[in-house]
Amino acid sequence: MHQAITQDYLLGKRVQLCQPEQGYRVAIDPVFLAASIHPESGATILDIGAGVGAASLCLALREPDCRITGLEMQRDLVRLAADNIVLNGLRDRVEILAGDLLRPPPRLAAGTFSHVIANPPYLEAAGHTPSNKVSKAQANGEGEATIEHWVRFAHLMVRPKGTVTFIYRVDRLEVLLSSFVGRMGDIVVYPLWPGKDKPAKRVLVRGNKNTNGPLRLAQGMVLHDAQGHYTPEADAILRHGARLIM
Repeated sequence: MHQAITQDYLLGKRVQLCQPEQGYRVAIDPVFLAASIHPESGATILDIGAGVGAASLCLALREPDCRITGLEMQRDLVRLAADNIVLNGLRDRVEILAGDLLRPPPRLAAGTFSHVIANPPYLEAAGHTPSNKVSKAQANGEGEATIEHWVRFAHLMVRPKGTVTFIYRVDRLEVLLSSFVGRMGDIVVYPLWPGKDKPAKRVLVRGNKNTNGPLRLAQGMVLHDAQGHYTPEADAILRHGARLIM
């Protein structure tokens, strides 16, 4: 039986996005992840766990002088990502490959990407009950590849002095940082606060390969005001494609 597909939009309807009606659904995380990357002219970006291409498409739309390669293990999502690339007229700059980071396609050469981004599964394999929706289970929960594998692969693929940026859950920040520290320097931790006086649930973490600067905790961004509406800063990113300065 064919899975039902919906057509949705990101960045104030500037990005069209086909995605499964059931299972994992794109939220704001890939939009913030894409907004945190400020590529130089001609930069190449690798999006690990690209899904239906949300982060790749947002980044390509906002930064017209870069090329993006995505890696996704779920072939049905790869097909949707290919459709989304065509739908948004980005075939010349965005490509999503089918593959597993533990057994990557030969076309992905180590040390060749200017930046690497990832929105990895955030639930430990042994610590949660997987969803009965395969796509959601694989998007949310670790499988054979742990967060250590994700960081190790990202570090392998990025060039010297290039950046690796993850968006992740705060309650597993220690696990992520333990994988970054020792591999990368100039690490920045950027919290996304749901509202004033509410604890952060998501965090952006960026490191630089072959540098040794100290870790820095950024002020972060408050996403919602007292009425539950997006703050002007969050709205600028989510609707208008503004950059996020870490």
